[in-house]
Amino acid sequence: MDDTRDAELGMRKAAVPSPAVPSRISPARSRRLHVMDRGFRWLTGGLAFLVLLLLVGVALSLFLRGWEAFHHFGFAFFWSDAWDPVTENFGALVPIYGTLVSSLIALLIAVPISFGIALFISELAPEWLRQPVGSAIELLAGIPSIIFGMWGLFVFAPVLGSAEPWLNDHLGALPGIGALFRGPPMGIGMLTAGIILAIMVIPFISAIMRDVFLVVPAMLKESAYGLGATTWEVARHVVLPYTRTAVVGGVFLGLGRALGETMAVTFVIGNAHDLHISLLDAGNSIAAALANEFAEAFSPMYKSALMALGFILFIITFVVLVLAKLMLWHLGQGQGKAGL
Repeated sequence: MDDTRDAELGMRKAAVPSPAVPSRISPARSRRLHVMDRGFRWLTGGLAFLVLLLLVGVALSLFLRGWEAFHHFGFAFFWSDAWDPVTENFGALVPIYGTLVSSLIALLIAVPISFGIALFISELAPEWLRQPVGSAIELLAGIPSIIFGMWGLFVFAPVLGSAEPWLNDHLGALPGIGALFRGPPMGIGMLTAGIILAIMVIPFISAIMRDVFLVVPAMLKESAYGLGATTWEVARHVVLPYTRTAVVGGVFLGLGRALGETMAVTFVIGNAHDLHISLLDAGNSIAAALANEFAEAFSPMYKSALMALGFILFIITFVVLVLAKLMLWHLGQGQGKAGL
């Protein structure tokens, strides 16, 4: 009987196919694969180092060409509001102020609108409407910036100019913030530039938010809905905490886009080297100053001052990206600790 059982087990083992044994790699092929792997590693590392080298080269060239202005004016170049090419008296305060303020206005407008668009597409819109709305929003990103500038100057600025007397009469009378909305109703200025920038960065921020909202596990949202949560509560307590790292990254991407925008801002900001607290007054930005005046720079000091502005814009953008990386790292650490 034992012999019969052993025979059956042997037949079963014979019926089961044995796993294929991989063929042994020849030494020549192994050496070739090792060389190819090392070459690919050196190639990718070299390309990454080339990008870093280009970045350092751009920064160094801007600094060296702007060194004459930095050396002549010293640290006063950063907080001086003077800009007189005739007497060669230059300061960077007005362009720096205009760049930061217009970008801040753009973010204050674009972030909540982008969040609403992303939430509508991912949570509220019917299936047949999601793709057309998403495609229409993304098409805005493909419009050249000069088109936004022309539209802002010839269409939007007159409309805003007709509404600025109302801003003067109502918001301008408020204590504290009233000074921001008192000014000439020209239709061009810091507020117009900020609104145009907001329209330009909305596609970038909303597209990132929509994509990350769509990857939130359905089980998490359905559990919250099952507990009686509203759509806003699900978005606030489930979707945003789950995707906050990517959302912050999208916001900083929009900020970087706004900081470096040139032609659209040049059309509507007013291009005046005057420092005003009012958002209705004309101002200037670093990118707009470079676009307007570089071709007209007639002296070495004038050109050096413009190159110094370019280096300052480079530093501002670099600092923003570093802050974004640090914030994303901090959020990632917080999520890791929460997971533990």
